[in-house]
Amino acid sequence: MASTVEERPKAALKSLSFVPELVYFEPDALNYPKGKRIYDWVQKEGIPFRMTSSHNRITNLPGETELEKYRIAKRTLVVGIRKTLTFDTSKPSAEYAIPIATGCMAHCHYCYLQTTLGAKPYIRIYVNIDDIIGAAKQYIDERAPEITRFEAACTSDPIGLEPITGSLRELIEFMAEQPLGRLRFVTKFHHVDSLLDAKHNGHTRIRFSVNSKYVIKNFEPATSRFEQRIEAAAKVAKAGYPLGFIIAPIIWHDGWEEGYAELLASLAEALPEEAMQADLTFELIQHRFTKTAKNVIVRRYPRTKLEMDIEKRKYKWGRWGQGKYVYPTEQADALRLFISERIFEHFPQAKIEYFT
Repeated sequence: MASTVEERPKAALKSLSFVPELVYFEPDALNYPKGKRIYDWVQKEGIPFRMTSSHNRITNLPGETELEKYRIAKRTLVVGIRKTLTFDTSKPSAEYAIPIATGCMAHCHYCYLQTTLGAKPYIRIYVNIDDIIGAAKQYIDERAPEITRFEAACTSDPIGLEPITGSLRELIEFMAEQPLGRLRFVTKFHHVDSLLDAKHNGHTRIRFSVNSKYVIKNFEPATSRFEQRIEAAAKVAKAGYPLGFIIAPIIWHDGWEEGYAELLASLAEALPEEAMQADLTFELIQHRFTKTAKNVIVRRYPRTKLEMDIEKRKYKWGRWGQGKYVYPTEQADALRLFISERIFEHFPQAKIEYFT
């Protein structure tokens, strides 16, 4: 068993979207085929690994400072068993969040995982996929004859982990056989090739998170480039998947009108005919933050350009008595109207599912 991140060989699999620098295993995870396969891969690649009693309790991460520990945690993979099979709700995207992973390797400054994961920014994947699929089947049966939608990207970006886990493909092919089940997920990564020949039966909608060049350049480190995402979207459309885009977070910045107009024009130019004629959806989410999130973001990204001036925002109450700071109504309406008009200009058949 290797003991330090520094001991890991530099020659890892460059083709993967994410190659961890340190891996933890729950011992029981090795009793599952997926866990054993990942363990064999880690050993083959010479990646340092350790054992842990629980994927929820990683207490000996390397690093001298909080910032150093955070950055190492974002390159740390924890392989465990998902014991809680009660799914959270996932409105407005879907009825339920389906938990196949927690944590993300990207460094998006604005991400809500900054606070929801708190002191656990490391990436967890769950090897008991059959248990998770079984729980999803129960939810589908309970809600029959209504269709039940599952969001697979509430707490992670599963495309970034798919070359390691293969879990998305398993979910897609399961959902293809469910008349009343649908799967959805969103990504900022382009590693979709392993999904293109999966049997999906049109029951999985793959969405790509896109934004203006200003937002991607300044606030989305360690993600795929815009051009790579659009190339992946074209592949997905040609493979017959329902396609969607999330513009999130929509950020009011100097030149935002030109930036979002350019985004949608570029999108229309790059997408193939299959995407233009398909059941294309858009989801629009304005930038929001909490006081806690602001404090965490400033500590982790001390030179961020992300505007989080409470005096310029409106407080919007959420569930559980907690709220977030969003744009004042006048600004929010301007963003919604301008972007909606550009969407319908370029994609007249598209559906805007919501603006929030």
